[in-house]
Amino acid sequence: MIIFSWFDAAEAKKFGAHLAQFFVQAMLPTPSYGDKAFTQKADKVLHQMAGQVLQFKRSHSLNTYKKAQLGNAFKWALRDAQVDPDYSDKLTKWLVIHIG
Repeated sequence: MIIFSWFDAAEAKKFGAHLAQFFVQAMLPTPSYGDKAFTQKADKVLHQMAGQVLQFKRSHSLNTYKKAQLGNAFKWALRDAQVDPDYSDKLTKWLVIHIG
């Protein structure tokens, strides 16, 4: 049974998709990507997301597989929301660093 729980990444996937949705909704209406207003708003949203990530890490045991599934769900939820592919990759790298 313990081995099966190691592969149960449903909560991690759900959180990854939620985090992407949070980012997209918080950034609406989106100013031009890369301008000063966008950067300031994104920094504020990422700070809020960092708190959510920390809280999730404290309440969930994340192994390598679950971290990968979380990051993958985050990335593809961003892509589905039409976030620029390069920027979604950058955000996913940010998330992976914060997951640890």
